[in-house]
Order: sequence, then structure tokens, then C-alpha cells
Amino acid sequence: MAKAPQTAITPTRAEDYPEWYQQVVRAGDLAEPSAVRGCMVIKPWGYALWENMQRVLDRMFKETGHQNAYFPLFIPLSYLEKEAQHVEGFAKECAVVTHHRLEAGPDGKLVPTGKLEEPLVVRPTSETIIGATYAKWVKSYRDLPILINQWANVVRWELRTRMFLRTTEFLWQEGHTAHATRAEAEEETRKMLGVYGKFAQEYMAMPVIRGEKPEGERFPGAVNTYSIEAMMQDRKALQAGTSHFLGQNFSRAQEIKFLSAEGREEFAWTTSWGVSTRLIGGLVMTHSDDDGLVLPPRLAPQHVVILPICRNDEERGPVIEYCNKLRGELATQHYDDGPVRALVDDRDFPRADKKWQQVKRGVPILVEVGPRDIAGDTLMPKRRDEPAGEKKPAISRSQFVAGIGTQLGAMQQSLFDRAFAERQQNTRTITKLDEFEAFFTPASAEKPEIHGGFAVCHFTEGPETHAILAKHKVTIRCVPQNDEPGFEESVSGKCVFTGRETTQRAVFAKAY
Repeated sequence: MAKAPQTAITPTRAEDYPEWYQQVVRAGDLAEPSAVRGCMVIKPWGYALWENMQRVLDRMFKETGHQNAYFPLFIPLSYLEKEAQHVEGFAKECAVVTHHRLEAGPDGKLVPTGKLEEPLVVRPTSETIIGATYAKWVKSYRDLPILINQWANVVRWELRTRMFLRTTEFLWQEGHTAHATRAEAEEETRKMLGVYGKFAQEYMAMPVIRGEKPEGERFPGAVNTYSIEAMMQDRKALQAGTSHFLGQNFSRAQEIKFLSAEGREEFAWTTSWGVSTRLIGGLVMTHSDDDGLVLPPRLAPQHVVILPICRNDEERGPVIEYCNKLRGELATQHYDDGPVRALVDDRDFPRADKKWQQVKRGVPILVEVGPRDIAGDTLMPKRRDEPAGEKKPAISRSQFVAGIGTQLGAMQQSLFDRAFAERQQNTRTITKLDEFEAFFTPASAEKPEIHGGFAVCHFTEGPETHAILAKHKVTIRCVPQNDEPGFEESVSGKCVFTGRETTQRAVFAKAY
């Protein structure tokens, strides 16, 4: 029997996908569990990745007219109680502060004391407190629209956590806007969904489907919720970003009122939208392999890592000098919206250890440089998306430097194309219930293999539909927008679950 190839990450994706994911996160220096249950420490490499995501998204938000602000971490309980549907949706996840100081008890241990007159909820999301602020800011139609985003952390008391995908505390951005008309607010909701879709596909190289959530999957208190849905390598869906049309629900609860141009008192129309550090989890599961992280160049903390190969102190000086010169030349080249990011890894570690650490961190291009390379002024760069054992002929240093932008761009496109092909291969249009159930049933109950994917089906909402979905732990991910490829027309068909005629089609999947 042929020996299985060795991999840097064990177990492999095929052996145990959930554990593979955890190991990739750790080996890639992204994050590690903290002393606080359900929370994580984001390490410098992981935080640099998040900073790059922030930088791009922040620019995109400002290009669409938004400004940044900051609102309190603590929300008075009475604010949440004003919007019943909203508080019901988050009640079980809220962390609540009831005391404002600590004192030493009889046994010397610290105990909470100084009970607050009103409990404060640690921010699970900010619609209510931002709405209360907007109520003070808005008096006239001239005060609208308000287009604000905040970068913040939130707390949702999760029972089962997984780094980046679902943690008790996580980082995100949340946009909150107020408008004079329904049409403006609905346009804003769709616009920001488009921003998220563009970011996911063009920067994360992660194909997504944009669409509307069914009633049962809406954000608590929203009139409409829209999302971008991506397929991970285990064929499960990941909700990667959401945009909500809140109608006048929150403005009525928080009394965001204004005098219209006609002199009538009206309630504002509001929206909210957000993405979080969950995007890092999505990036990991979209591109990474059994040797660790694979990062799209547009977001990678470093584009190129140069590894000096020195057998002794005599070789070290000339090799390090050459490597630093190469790094400087690469920095004069541009890729995307700035200079090429290059690093010389001259730490005093064994060559193999350094190389595999950088492989597991997903660096787009690795270059090893030793005396032979210097003598010939040639290099053998290795792209992270190419097969591990594949060897290419050496190229001149000048050729490598001049072509670095092209190589990074080719890798970015290659990652998207590969992920898109994977999604297409595992997306199926289904018209019969038995086919739907077979699609989402593992081949083995003892060891469920990667199965399923995206099922595109006609459907009608109701108890029969939801009972079948619950049985197979499948959810309606979204009803794709009519400008999504393949969904441009409303095609009539029969609901897979009830047999009724309908024009509604949705994407169904198991999900994170």
C-alpha cells in the first residue's frame, strides 16, 4: 500500500476537518485560546491580517460616504427593553454588569459590591444605544442622512466556541445609518451588501452569493436581512457578512423623529450592517491546505519572506547583505495599493524550522537565498498556492523583482478561481425531496465524511419545510438577488418540500 504523504498539519482535512481548522489557526500564528473561557488571544500575525482587512474595508466605507465614530461598550438594560423583538433575539447571549466595585470579604477574597441602580449590558450589538444617540441628533430632515460606522468589540455569551468563527468576545465593525425615506434606507442596505461582496471576492478571493434571508433567519427587529454566503472546503456555508433594513422599528422604539420638508413629524428609516473577525475563519477554511494557511496576497501581512541560508559565520555576512538588498528592491515595486511587503527572516533558527513556519503561516511567496544563488544571481521563488513538490527553473534576481506584482496578482486570481470551481462542483439544483435528503445525508454515521454542499431549490416557507430542514440540520442560507449569476430570472417551479408552485428559489446548506 502506498505511504500517505507527510503533511505539516495533522489531522488532515479529510481525517478531521474541525480539528484540522483549529490546528491551522494555531500553527499559522493567528490566535490561541485565552485564560477566559470562550475568548482568544489574537497574535501579531493574525492581528496584522485583521488590520489589512480593516484598512481596505475602512476605505470602502469612506468612499461610500460614511464616517467613523465610537459609542459606549455598556448599554442600559432599559434601552434593550424598548425593542421587544430585538432583546428577545439576544437575551440568552447577553453579559450583564450588576455591580460597580470589588471589596475584600471576610475570607479575604474579592466580592462584587455596590449594586447598580440599573444593570448594564455589555455590547452584543449597538442598535439601541446608537438609536438613542441619533434621537438627540435628529430634529429636521436637514440632519439626515446619518452615515456612521464604528470599529469595536462585542460580547455574546456563546456556549460552544471556535476561534474566529464563534467566540464570546470578537472584533467587528458595525455601520448604523438613519434616513429620511424608506427608499434611501433600502438603497443603503443593498449598497453595503455590495461592498461586502466586493471585498470578499476581490480581496479575500472568496466567492460569495448575495441574497436575502428568509423571515426565520432575520436579524432580531429587522424588516429585511441580507447576507453574503460562502462555501467552505467541507462544503458547509459561512455567513460572512450581513446588512439589515430596520425600517422604522428602532426609530419608533428610540424616538428618532424629524420634521419633514412639508413640516410633518416623521420617524427615520434606519439600517445596520457588519462583518467581524469571523472573516479570518472564512479565509482559513476557503484556501488553506494540509500544510497550513494559504493567504491571498492582497491581505497577507507579508507578500514575500526571504530566508537566508548560511552554513557558517563566514557566509552569513554576504548572504544577509544580499537578502536585505533584495528586500529593498522588492519594496520599490508596487502591488495592489502600495509597495510590495517583504521580510528577511534572519532569526537564528534551523533552516527547515523557519521554512515550515513560514509555509504554515501562509506567506504567498518564499525565497531561499544561499551562496550558490548569490554566485549566479538567480533565485527559485516558491508560491504558496503551488503543489509542495513542484520545482521550477531558477530565474534571475532582476526578473523576479520586475515580475513580483504579476506573480502576486496571478496567485490572487488562482485562489479565487480554485475556490469558485470548488463551489460550482458542489452546488446542485435539486427538484425532488429524496434527492435533497440524500444530498445532505452522510455516507457513514460513525465517521461523517465531507458531504453535501449548496442545494438550489424552489421552496415555500411553512411547518412542513422547516421540519424537514431541522431533521437534516440544513438551513435556508439566502434567496439570491436577481442580479446574482444564475438567478437573473424568476423561474417557476414546485417546492421541493410541499409540491406547491412557487417562483422562490433559495440556497440551502449546512452551516457554521
